[in-house]
Amino acid sequence: MNLDTVRNKVKSYLGKKAKFIYKGSRNQIEEFDGIITDCFLSIFVVETNTGIKKSFSYNDFIIKSIRIICE
Repeated sequence: MNLDTVRNKVKSYLGKKAKFIYKGSRNQIEEFDGIITDCFLSIFVVETNTGIKKSFSYNDFIIKSIRIICE
């Protein structure tokens, strides 16, 4: 999977409700619901249902640190 393919896939979720599963450091797993609000060249921004904005790189998606499950 190359970077352009990942960007296009993430852009297809733009503005849609989704569930996110993020594998952080030290095997911490965080699950949250939110909407992808912006897609930039290197990162995309997710606004959670609680109003918190989080940013992730497309590389996080490639190495499967973050999973997006669209509803």
